[in-house]
Amino acid sequence: MKQGHSGLLHSSTGSGKTLAIWLGALQAFAKSSVAGKTAPPLTVLWITPMRALAADTLLALRAPLADLAPQWTSALRSGDSTSAERSAQAKRLPTVLVTTPESLTLLLARADARELLQQVKLAVVDEWHELLGNKRGVQLQLALARLRQFNPALLSWGVSATLGNLPEALSALVGVAVENAVTVHGASAKKLVIDTLLPERAERFAWAGHMGLRMLPQVVQAIDESASTLVFTNTRAQAERWYQALLEARPDWAGVIALHHGSLDKAVREWVEAGLKNGSVRAAVCTSSLDLGVDFLPVERVLQIGSAKGVARLIQRAGRSGHAPGRPSRISLVPTHSLELVEAAAARAAVLAGQIEPRHAPQQPLDVLVQHLVTVALGGGFTADALYAEVRTTGAYHDLSPEAWQWALNFVRQGGESLAVYPDYQRAAPDALGVWRVPDARLARRHRVNIGTIVSDASMTVQFVNGAKVGTVEEGFIARLKPGDGFSFGGRLLELVRVHQMTAYVKRASKGSALTPRWNGGKMPLSSTLADAVLRELAAADAGRFDSPEMRCVRPLLDLQRERSALPTPDRLLAETFKSRDGHHLFLYPFAGRNVHLGLASLLAWRAAQAERGTFSIAVNDYGFELLSAKPVDWAARLSAWLAAPVDVAEVLAGLNATELARRRFREIARIAGLIFQSHPGENRSNRQLQASSSLFFEVFQNYDPGNRLLAQAEQELLSLEMDVQALAGVLARMQLQTLKLVALSKPSPLAFPLMVERLRERLSNESLADRIARMVADGEGGP
Repeated sequence: MKQGHSGLLHSSTGSGKTLAIWLGALQAFAKSSVAGKTAPPLTVLWITPMRALAADTLLALRAPLADLAPQWTSALRSGDSTSAERSAQAKRLPTVLVTTPESLTLLLARADARELLQQVKLAVVDEWHELLGNKRGVQLQLALARLRQFNPALLSWGVSATLGNLPEALSALVGVAVENAVTVHGASAKKLVIDTLLPERAERFAWAGHMGLRMLPQVVQAIDESASTLVFTNTRAQAERWYQALLEARPDWAGVIALHHGSLDKAVREWVEAGLKNGSVRAAVCTSSLDLGVDFLPVERVLQIGSAKGVARLIQRAGRSGHAPGRPSRISLVPTHSLELVEAAAARAAVLAGQIEPRHAPQQPLDVLVQHLVTVALGGGFTADALYAEVRTTGAYHDLSPEAWQWALNFVRQGGESLAVYPDYQRAAPDALGVWRVPDARLARRHRVNIGTIVSDASMTVQFVNGAKVGTVEEGFIARLKPGDGFSFGGRLLELVRVHQMTAYVKRASKGSALTPRWNGGKMPLSSTLADAVLRELAAADAGRFDSPEMRCVRPLLDLQRERSALPTPDRLLAETFKSRDGHHLFLYPFAGRNVHLGLASLLAWRAAQAERGTFSIAVNDYGFELLSAKPVDWAARLSAWLAAPVDVAEVLAGLNATELARRRFREIARIAGLIFQSHPGENRSNRQLQASSSLFFEVFQNYDPGNRLLAQAEQELLSLEMDVQALAGVLARMQLQTLKLVALSKPSPLAFPLMVERLRERLSNESLADRIARMVADGEGGP
């Protein structure tokens, strides 16, 4: 840093990365400070992906200032900042500002952005891996490019512990200046202990989707053994249920265990975080809201309920314990079903081998670019040629064509061909000097309120009738309730009183049955890195090696799988057929994650339907997929040929309800591009309003502006994000090198069973599903 290099610091969690970067910054930029003089202008921007992390980071950065840079001032700017804090910063920004990508972009939207930010010498991006693979990271790439235009000598440094593709991550961070950038690795690896809480008995027929509460006694014991514990779950609904279950099992823990997730009110989250830091909270059940580098020194152990689904996520969560140099981190995996025992063994092996998933930055998302154009037009304006050159210094837009750039300019000027007559979409235009600006103050206010790329379903505030806020839940959940219905939220049993606008008023309810809110985004696919490690564990089991406690525990299931069928391995592609009262089943196990499996299943079903007219029901999980047809299909004669054919995008789309799926993707794109608005100044819009607006634009563009590039982006994102067509093609190529083993089952195998349950879940109530599963397990256990 002192030598003028940008770069990426990659070191294990708790190894002192923040302090290393910060002391380097103070050494490089604070030495010229003279005692008694006023504070230097804004010099360092410290950018974090989460508001909770921002507050914790500010405390860490302030610690050495009194001794090393007494003139420096520091502050935080995020969505949680008060109006008084913002007002003070409007008069004078601090020397170091801790902020988020969205708040930085809001600063860039100020008319005096250049004057405010041109003296920034260093931009640090904390937890770069968390931003790299999504549109927030692209938004930040554009913001950094803008800062470099203000000050060409700006240094950019990224901080991460869990990146598998460092050169690509560095290039995305620093753009075209990558040749002068460096990567710094931590000197030594932090000790990481990974173990598993084993069930008393591993069921031979496992299925995903339950909460894993049969492991409650083991979890209670683990919490009892540690002074402070974080209990991670993969969904907010699971966190709510586990928190209630722990309190029911140990009522004496009331007040010393807590619940933390992103939908709880800010005051609740801050109370939990403070308790973890000072040791008054013994255990917190949490989600990804506490994934990142918040420093909780008392935490000795992390419990992961269910599979982490990825090696990087496992390492990240493990690092919340022993979060200090020299202290070991410990994570205990808690399987929610038997097959997750295999995942646990595989995850530990992958960590020991240093295998971490790569994160790839999105390329040329035009919705983010369109939003950026309006932001820069507000932030002092731009000339088209100069901004085009600036945008192309980023990794995301390095290959942006002149045609795509001109389309984006036209879009912010008049909304494309079909919206040209509507003033609301004439957001920016060049003045007499060729400088693009936003002439309408109303549109300027609306843009500032909606800056950002985080798009979620409309949320409703949950608030007691006496005024205290509990948090937020998705609108669709509240819409299914009527006054008097109970639900569990924030660790409380609540009763809905009434709904007014976007607020659900509640009161405490008496004991009884209650629903748990469900939020979208709950199903994380198994990463390809972890899936490959699972296949290696299965290959060892196939060779008779059960080297870990997890694999020895799950051996009865694997032995039954080999008895009835076979085990998938890196060299063997397993397919199974089965005839039931529901129809004719094909089960295929590529072990490529649910997103790829959905594309593969749709592709294979479409190819089968072309050969002989018919329809298929599809079920997928992380291990494989099921195709169910009413009439028999000669898979033995045709499966190899259908799998050998190369991937055709048109076939993939034909096998899906592609138009409806693209319409869903377009809703997010329309929101980011500024066609629809999550909120107008002074109001919030409902989920139904947002859906109706985006659907209308989708249909208008399809009918009257079919060349609109946002439609093409929706299809491209459908293929790359939901179907992962690139990975699909790679998996098909791998499958073609494997030996296909097709087994006709007389009874469902342990691997087929969870796929059958997945399909039934879509059409049965919870009670009837439980009865059906119980019968299926009984049938499966009966006989070979």
